[in-house]
Amino acid sequence: MTSKNKKPMELYVHIPFCARKCLYCDFLSFRALASVHEAYTAQLIREIEAQGAFCREYQVTTIFIGGGTPSVMEPCLIADIMRALKYHFDVAEDAEITIEVNPGTLLYNKLHIYREAGINRLSIGLQSTDNRELRDLGRIHTFEEFLKSFQCARMVGFSNINVDLMSSIPGQTLESFKNTLKKVAMLKPEHISAYSLIIEEGTPFWDHYGQGAAGGWRSAGQDGKEHPMAADGPAFPPLPDEDTESRIYHLTRTFLTEQGYGRYEISNYAKPGHECRHNIGYWTEVPYLGLGLGASSYLGGCRFSNTSDLDMYLGLDFNRAPEEVLEQLHGPLQELSREARMEEFMFLGLRLTKGVSGIDFVSMFGIKLETVFGPVMERLISDGLLEKNGVWISLTEWGMDVSNYVLSEFLLS
Repeated sequence: MTSKNKKPMELYVHIPFCARKCLYCDFLSFRALASVHEAYTAQLIREIEAQGAFCREYQVTTIFIGGGTPSVMEPCLIADIMRALKYHFDVAEDAEITIEVNPGTLLYNKLHIYREAGINRLSIGLQSTDNRELRDLGRIHTFEEFLKSFQCARMVGFSNINVDLMSSIPGQTLESFKNTLKKVAMLKPEHISAYSLIIEEGTPFWDHYGQGAAGGWRSAGQDGKEHPMAADGPAFPPLPDEDTESRIYHLTRTFLTEQGYGRYEISNYAKPGHECRHNIGYWTEVPYLGLGLGASSYLGGCRFSNTSDLDMYLGLDFNRAPEEVLEQLHGPLQELSREARMEEFMFLGLRLTKGVSGIDFVSMFGIKLETVFGPVMERLISDGLLEKNGVWISLTEWGMDVSNYVLSEFLLS
């Protein structure tokens, strides 16, 4: 089968290791010894070989190496993973290949090896240019370290860089976030992701903010350890109030637009031609395969996830019948119903500023968009939350502001 006849597919590779868990993080990530990094990489390569044998009809258009903090590993391990991916999958010549990196773990030699391995896009987790805010998030880097990492990336030749920013974090003000936006925009990265902090259950931030609990954590001290909260007062400054959150949200959109960044998704901005192809694939239902511990997949109309148990993952014997091992790795498959796929078409597609296409809906489901969602769309258009432009339906600016509510209206049951 020639590449032009193959179906597109994306790959996500999960590296669960990090230098230290951030206080807001609920991702599958943890510290581990270098020997564990090596054992995990060897097993991941075995999984890549096994999975690749069942994906001959696909061509890989994007690869995203995420975590955790992939840059915490020795760069030769990342290069080994890249070699395995290219050998066992049909990776398109123009594939977008991204790696997530943390400024506190990024050195010049790592960047050089990433480039040689074929990685052509960096996603740098900055979050804030205010060092106090970074400490209160539990980040291990400073703004100055980020600047050095960014400069090194440019020197090595990376011309497609995303910078992650976070708003609504402890002690943040409208002015401090404006300073963050200004400092980052001056560097002219090709892409900026600007997400609002979500307090997730099971994190130290949940213990302090999410439940209003008396217990909590101090931000990391000079010894790099987390210290229990003192009884005489809160460990962290308060979260911004709703009015400040709203001002920050609208400032982000206005300021980045003025700086030449187009908003193409609720929380993502890019210079023309530098929209993240991998994420757009998620939002437009391009099939994707997750590789590594806890990685999720959507392939053949089914969703499945790898085991999150590291010992179980490392103990899998890929020398046995591949089908049996992969079944053990994935667990039960969730086959999406037609109605569930219609819901996801709307949930995911409406996150994009261009919205969803009625033509694409008919092509995918054999029925008109209006036949399924007509009354809901008419009401939301009348309320000023949706707008129709030819075959396209998209969120208005106000609809973007209350997107969670709008998207929930497309539940079919």
